[in-house]
Amino acid sequence: MFNLLKITILALMLVGGNMTNEVKAAGDIPAPDDVAAIPENATTTDTGLASRVLSKGTGDTHPSATDTVTVHYTGWTTDGKMFDSSVARGEPIAFPLNRVIKGWTEGVQYMVIGERRRFWIPANLAYGENPQPGAPVGVLVFDVELLEIKEAIPAPAVPEDVAAVPDSAEVTASGLASRVLKEGTGKVHPTASSTVNVHYSGWTLKGEMFDSSVVRSEPISFPLNRVIKGWTEGVQLMVEGEKRRLWIPASLAYGENPTNGAPGGMLVFDVELLAIQ
Repeated sequence: MFNLLKITILALMLVGGNMTNEVKAAGDIPAPDDVAAIPENATTTDTGLASRVLSKGTGDTHPSATDTVTVHYTGWTTDGKMFDSSVARGEPIAFPLNRVIKGWTEGVQYMVIGERRRFWIPANLAYGENPQPGAPVGVLVFDVELLEIKEAIPAPAVPEDVAAVPDSAEVTASGLASRVLKEGTGKVHPTASSTVNVHYSGWTLKGEMFDSSVVRSEPISFPLNRVIKGWTEGVQLMVEGEKRRLWIPASLAYGENPTNGAPGGMLVFDVELLAIQ
């Protein structure tokens, strides 16, 4: 997922880009005997994703694309080289299923809790034939064990005033606009060097949500001077318990034509300040 706040929110190798190759446990996990090619006992979908069940699960519910799942996994290239493994690290990983490579988004939805399944993911559902540096190339093979399903929280409604700054908003000299949605209970404002804990959702002016800690049900803490300028300025206007809507011009966000998947232009955020730490 795109790191909106330019700090580490979720270290997840499956979102693309550089892989998390650090394995703390000694030694690689041996590749499966059928790593080199899709076996006859595998099932292949219309997209080209192939899989076979290694051990049946105990659950009867399948995750949806918007659910958050917890899994253990190991991944190999078809020449048998392991490139990542939560099993070797001894740490399962949780992530929203629609925030990872397409082969995972599709494939894990076929599983139930407790199931282990092997996937052969074609390049077009993984990182491609010419991925960014550090990502594995071509067809990838994963063994995945589904440990938990956390049902998605419904996304917050798109603000009615998302398309333009309303007359009721206050605008600062920098061009940052905001209006209070809920009064706070605190009396102290954070400073630029404060660490804050917040819930937030963000939209483009077209009403497209690009990120939300609310949907993940995970508030986030960060130093206020380590994020985009609009956040650094805007959250300092708030007190604990306050919820505020921010219209952040491109110059205080990621610019008009950002890279790395960042949203461009003016952005709208609903921010609730939970604590000043």
